[in-house]
Amino acid sequence: VQLQASGGGLVQAGGSLRLSCAASGRTFSIYPMGWFRQGPGKEREFVAAISWSGSNTYYADSVKGRFTISVDNAKNTVYLQLNSLKPEDTAVYYCAGHNSGSYTRTTSYGYWGQGTQVTVSS
Repeated sequence: VQLQASGGGLVQAGGSLRLSCAASGRTFSIYPMGWFRQGPGKEREFVAAISWSGSNTYYADSVKGRFTISVDNAKNTVYLQLNSLKPEDTAVYYCAGHNSGSYTRTTSYGYWGQGTQVTVSS
């Protein structure tokens, strides 16, 4: 399985971005798929996850109501819509394919994209 993340950039506070994660290979085996982020000097943290069908979504409290995760199975792509961005959302965002265990833990994911930088200016 290979994951390719894209869509990051520089945006002002209050702005929006949409991140994409294109998966190839045995993609059916890596759900739920998740998004994590790692800010400067911080540990990597859970942001959101989604089931293969898209019917189940999970969010960190810090992004609930502002970020939306979705999936397009025809394109093998998971998206993360980032709205109402804040400077504290600045981080490298990673998509990940699940292996086993809790969907909020980095250790539960066995496949990682290369990361895409999101920078929010105040």
